[in-house]
Amino acid sequence: MITKNLHPAARQPTWINYWGWGSGDMLGAGAQAVITGWLFYFFTTFCGLSAAEAGLVLGLPRLIEAITCPLIGYVSDNLRHTWVGRKIGRRKIFLLITIPLLPSFALIFRTGHTFYYYLLVFIFFELLYTMFLIPWETLAAEMTKDYKEKAKFAGARMIVAQSSAILASYLPTLLITQFGGKDSPDTFFWMAAIFGVIFSVVVTIVVLTSWERPYGTREQAVMSQTFGGVKFFILWGIPLKMFRDLFSTLKIRAFRQHLSIYLGGYLSQDIFNSAFAFFVATVLMGATLVISQLMTVMYVAQLVSVMVAIQIVIRTGPVLAYRLAASLFGAALLLYLVFYMVRPDGFDAGFKALGTSVFASLDPTRPEFSLSLVFWLFIPIVLAGLGRGTLNFVPWSVYNYLPDVDEAVTGQRREGIFAGVMTLVRKLAQSAAIMASGWIIDWGGYIKTKPGEVVVQSAEAVQTVTLLMVGGPLLMLVLGAIASWSFRLNAKTHAVLVHEVERLRNGATEAESDENRRIVEDLTGWPYDKLWGRGSGHVADSTLQPLQTRP
Repeated sequence: MITKNLHPAARQPTWINYWGWGSGDMLGAGAQAVITGWLFYFFTTFCGLSAAEAGLVLGLPRLIEAITCPLIGYVSDNLRHTWVGRKIGRRKIFLLITIPLLPSFALIFRTGHTFYYYLLVFIFFELLYTMFLIPWETLAAEMTKDYKEKAKFAGARMIVAQSSAILASYLPTLLITQFGGKDSPDTFFWMAAIFGVIFSVVVTIVVLTSWERPYGTREQAVMSQTFGGVKFFILWGIPLKMFRDLFSTLKIRAFRQHLSIYLGGYLSQDIFNSAFAFFVATVLMGATLVISQLMTVMYVAQLVSVMVAIQIVIRTGPVLAYRLAASLFGAALLLYLVFYMVRPDGFDAGFKALGTSVFASLDPTRPEFSLSLVFWLFIPIVLAGLGRGTLNFVPWSVYNYLPDVDEAVTGQRREGIFAGVMTLVRKLAQSAAIMASGWIIDWGGYIKTKPGEVVVQSAEAVQTVTLLMVGGPLLMLVLGAIASWSFRLNAKTHAVLVHEVERLRNGATEAESDENRRIVEDLTGWPYDKLWGRGSGHVADSTLQPLQTRP
């Protein structure tokens, strides 16, 4: 007999919940937009660090998160068994801790300090960032099981994310315009200070507008078996079960495919971000204002792209959206390569005549107006933005469905550990990409500059920056597109999965139809008779053998 509390009634999210939770990506994506868009450039231009040193500052803290990411995810999954988790919330306790500390973001953008100062301050902020990001990412998956509602959560998140990226790219222009100080480090300090205050505000909004998924009687019993008491949990449970859960996620076929797609889209952008400011400075011959304005155009295009991608994902699934995005971003990269190789006639003179605003090139009444100038300034960056916006949206849209796939296998809800693994893999890969980019730029002979100093870079240095910015992202995009070929999670297959999970919860041992069995086995990678933790109660047990990959 099924108990009354076996499957608690779900609350219905409203637009307040979609946008309240989504506002959290003002920190999630806003901080990363500032860091990836400006920090590398800030360190090498204003702090006297070499490109390799800047890469180490940005990359080394991510290595530490090989422990902190899964740890926070695992602990937040299990805090429900403690007084703190029951009274405050297993996710929200982490969010509340970060609120008063987030304005420390501005400390990163202070000049005159040593390599070790920047490294330690960045490590501290990255820890705060992780303490927010992983618990926050789980909440959308907890607040609904409906495919379209999950897509709306992801869409609200990405619209906020792209809006924060626009702010991150445009603030330097606004601050320079209002307060002067072209190419001044103070521009970046005040930008970071403004963002630090915004971060605390949006985390407060998230706490007030979101909720955590209640567990039914059976789920509480399953989770209590993994706990074993507070003392055991603290001394032995964390290291043993955390790493078992960490590796068990990789036995879910859809999650493995998802990680490949995720890394392909995001690493292509990490490499592009690392090199783009140098490309503008050396190939387009633009300064901070030009970099800021072109990045603003790109992020506006990303915002438009997300709005379109939401509808594509809801109606057709994530694969088509991902492939279209990769094609657009790839086309932009090839155009930049053509620009470097051809160097169109009249571009240099027309570009210098624009003064402090690239948008002046759009005025047809100006004597230096040229369609060629407009094309090379805006078409590649707009195409890049249209591709990047969807590449950002698709993986985090898919993430909201992965705990449902995992539940079919384990009979458990492990949103935290999945968010932890995703963030861990992302940060380790990002660390490698950023450090490698720094070393490659240094190896190519790039000479670090000081504010106001004019340095003519060698042809080899410029070539290295260009090939890195174009070749690295293209390689990642190709790998991601290949991984997407066999990914079959969409609205139809997700509906079948959720239906079968309900049947498994109610004691079913066979699929409702052969088609349902095929779909569930394809997504999970496990035989139907081994789902719901049968035999051991945990997917990581050696008695469970995943299906062989089918052609």
